[in-house]
Amino acid sequence: MTNRRLADILGDQRLLALREHAPVREACQCMWERRKGSVLVIDQDSRLIGIFTGRDAVRVLAEGKSADATPLLDAMTPNPVTALPAASAVDALRTMSDRGIRHLPVVENHTIFGVVSRGDFKGVEIDRLDEDDHLSECLR
Repeated sequence: MTNRRLADILGDQRLLALREHAPVREACQCMWERRKGSVLVIDQDSRLIGIFTGRDAVRVLAEGKSADATPLLDAMTPNPVTALPAASAVDALRTMSDRGIRHLPVVENHTIFGVVSRGDFKGVEIDRLDEDDHLSECLR
């Protein structure tokens, strides 16, 4: 079970992606309706150029920007960290932990497979990461 690959975790996940010029409000509405914590931002060639999360939405509003007038291009986190579909769950969790991120897009050769979040992982995978971290601390 700790050897699950991201492709297995994603299954047939419906992709939530918007073009870079879509307004922040549209992204927030999509996230609310689909109960998702992020929207992948794509260019005209459907290539991943950024990710927009709840943290980005809070920042936009705190800066006094309009959710209707601000395009995702100006609100997203550009060039997000990604993982390959063949990556293991534990490796993905490690990347997320090391980088302080909650959402990890899964991409290979410009094809977007989806996005994983910490809630997508099983307790045993999280326990494995904790064990690995503990072992690393002991070896230092």
